[in-house]
Amino acid sequence: MKLKPARRIDGQLSLPGDKSISHRAALIAALATGVSHLSNFSTSRDCASTLGCLRQLGVEIIHDGNSWIIKGCETFLASSAPLDCGNSGSTIRMLAGILASRDFKSELIGDESLRSRPMQRIIEPLEQMGAHIDSRDGKPPITIHGSRDLRPIRYQLPVASAQVKSCILFAGLGTKGRTEVIETTSTRDHTERLFNAFGVSVRTEIEESGKSVVSLEGPAKFTGGKISIPGDISSAAYFIAAAMLLPGSQLAIKGLSLNPTRAEFLSVLRSWGADITTTDIQTECDEPVGTVLVNSGVDGPLERDQKQRLDDSMIPLLIDELPLLAIVGTQISGGLEIRNARELRVKETDRLAATVQNLRAMGADVEEYDDGLAVSGPTRLRGALIDSYGDHRIAMAFAVAALIAEGASEITGEECVEISFPEFFQLLETVVER
Repeated sequence: MKLKPARRIDGQLSLPGDKSISHRAALIAALATGVSHLSNFSTSRDCASTLGCLRQLGVEIIHDGNSWIIKGCETFLASSAPLDCGNSGSTIRMLAGILASRDFKSELIGDESLRSRPMQRIIEPLEQMGAHIDSRDGKPPITIHGSRDLRPIRYQLPVASAQVKSCILFAGLGTKGRTEVIETTSTRDHTERLFNAFGVSVRTEIEESGKSVVSLEGPAKFTGGKISIPGDISSAAYFIAAAMLLPGSQLAIKGLSLNPTRAEFLSVLRSWGADITTTDIQTECDEPVGTVLVNSGVDGPLERDQKQRLDDSMIPLLIDELPLLAIVGTQISGGLEIRNARELRVKETDRLAATVQNLRAMGADVEEYDDGLAVSGPTRLRGALIDSYGDHRIAMAFAVAALIAEGASEITGEECVEISFPEFFQLLETVVER
């Protein structure tokens, strides 16, 4: 796909439902007593993988206009075929937690990218709880031999991961007793909020050491209900960054999830001087929802006196936006340094390497570290041939880079955006002025 530079961003948008919330809402609805109606469900291929796996397990799911109707299933049926999780780490990790408490065998598979992603981080706690899991050197495919007699555990996450935390909490639903997940660094809390909204009490307490303990008492059951899933803040980040970087831009994005464990991106941009405000704040299923307004003014790129460095504690809350922030960093006087982000190397692709190579192709001065990168700025990026590496977040981040570059750019493999945001390029053209 070829992209030309833009003059500014102008307009209003409403985005498809948040991917992280959609995954969890579908899994919870499948486990719930009664029928659930999920409106504005994510249109991503990843969330379609979750729905496909649930159907294979005997869950009745109906698509009705803008809603998905999911009939809760007391007992899942063993699938005669492997459960295909596609490209979705969320699907395979959280579904594994649910299947760990079922007394049958389940094989979970995925595409080439998913087969390279680490699963030992869920295998260890689930086996401590009493399930048995076979894997290929700690990577998919994985085969889960579930047990109705899972034991509650107290488990400290060795790596900050909302997916692993969620996996353990889903498994904890089938235990007798208190399951506790200890976090040394906060991660996304959509699971906790949705569990509470669907009738399962989850507590979060801070110990004297400063660690967070997330817990629930099992066995526990959800009650079905209706929710409208807010727009995806991670998808909105690309439009927000483009509007911030292009002088004279004005953009409004309505109905966005403003969960504080997901909106750190906005706080970072504000700290760099961006004019970003939120209005019309409401609550939907314990999630804050509102409108984000961006005004870039006439001065263009942000000015700072020295290189910016993201605090290590922020990294788990910014993990999806880090390639995009690196691009923004090339436009800041002094540039940006990102460290403690080794997790980016085991995403859909090695996102650190992909970001470094594409930025260098566009003329940026980039230093690569084992756990991060540093960019100099401000830099006038030039149009270039961009390799998406089949990674949706790389493709979308460098679409923003193309808009602020000098000369046209071409992104290869841009169809990968369907994994998370099929409408991305179409919506982008509705607010770009050239």
